[in-house]
Amino acid sequence: MAWDKKFEELLREYLPFLSADEPLEADTDLRLSGLDSLGAVELLGSLENVYAVRFVDEALSLDTFATPAVLWETVTRLQTAA
Repeated sequence: MAWDKKFEELLREYLPFLSADEPLEADTDLRLSGLDSLGAVELLGSLENVYAVRFVDEALSLDTFATPAVLWETVTRLQTAA
C-alpha cells in the first residue's frame, strides 16, 4: 500500500514510540506506536485539512486508527466520495 509522503509525515508526528529510522509499515499498530485518543483527534483534524475530507460517523472508530493501511484507505475512500 503506497500512501503519499505528507500522510506519513503527518502520521509520524503522532507516533512518539516510532523512531525516525524505523519504517512505517502498512500494519504498524498505531496505538502501540504511541497514538493516544488526543493524538487521534488532532490527527483527524490534520487529515481533514490536508486532504479536504470530512470523517463521517462510521469512519470515527478505533478500527479506522488501528494501522496506517486502514487509515489511508479511509482517507482515500472519503476523497473519492467527496
